[in-house]
Amino acid sequence: MLCPMDARTLGSTGIVVTELCFGASPIGSMPGLYGHPVDEDRGVATVEAVLRSPIRFLDTSNGYGTDGESEKRIGAAIARVGLPADVVIATKVDPATGSADFSGDRVRRSFEESLERLGLDRVPLLHLHDPERISFEEGVAPDGPLRALVDLKERGLVDAIGVAGGPVGLLRRYLDTGAFDVVLSHNRFTLLDRSAESLFRVAREQGIGVLNAAPYGGGILSRGVEAVPRYAYGLGGADVIEAARAMEAACARYDVPLGAAALQFSLRSDLVDSTVVGMSSPERLAETEALAAFAVPDALWTELEELLPAPTSWLDARE
Repeated sequence: MLCPMDARTLGSTGIVVTELCFGASPIGSMPGLYGHPVDEDRGVATVEAVLRSPIRFLDTSNGYGTDGESEKRIGAAIARVGLPADVVIATKVDPATGSADFSGDRVRRSFEESLERLGLDRVPLLHLHDPERISFEEGVAPDGPLRALVDLKERGLVDAIGVAGGPVGLLRRYLDTGAFDVVLSHNRFTLLDRSAESLFRVAREQGIGVLNAAPYGGGILSRGVEAVPRYAYGLGGADVIEAARAMEAACARYDVPLGAAALQFSLRSDLVDSTVVGMSSPERLAETEALAAFAVPDALWTELEELLPAPTSWLDARE
């Protein structure tokens, strides 16, 4: 069982979430991304364990796994053990598998599919997922995905809408529309990369909720360089890998797991409302508790900051 977690209000939405969010991408079983499959029993058991834990926030997507497998497994777990009243479920709209259609009509169908898989009639938070797949002009067109999301919110089918993706400049353009309540960025606010820091500061100033996903940079900051010799699934450069190696060595000198420093970097930031961490087994809950609670000395934080790669190495400089 995990230790109690801080509860935080997500920006100005009024939605209360825990500082740690269960990222349900891995339970969708995407071995091409994560390097290993996750069978149905293990996926459902993981969600059941999360629902029994102090984590009160789950993040998934229509596009996680073949035909929404992540959502299906969450729905199966909810059907077995019920959905506690204080648990927040967030999902994301996506084109259909193999399709490039991200129109307003597709957004509405994506949402309907998600509700059916989850076994719910509404969700508190719905994201526009990876909008870099279309042009910004398509995204904000009258018949585009943004208009459809706003319509779902106006109809009371969701409480808040967010934009979740990669390129920081594009996310900022979407925030500038004034339509979004929440922003989620991945791999861009970590020990190795601060690309999203300015975005998060703007969001905080505007009362927009901030979710920071992938604090381990795709695994390199949890499993180490030898096991995962790439940052952000291969998006990072060689200098980032060398910085990760140096950070791993620094943590070893202090007898601190690299994953503890990587996770707590996000958890301790006043720019982040909740940190989204992917988990694919019940055992990862106990491991995550240990990493979140591990004592990290101030001297190590200072040393890790000194090892941060130059901004020219961050993802936003490469995009």
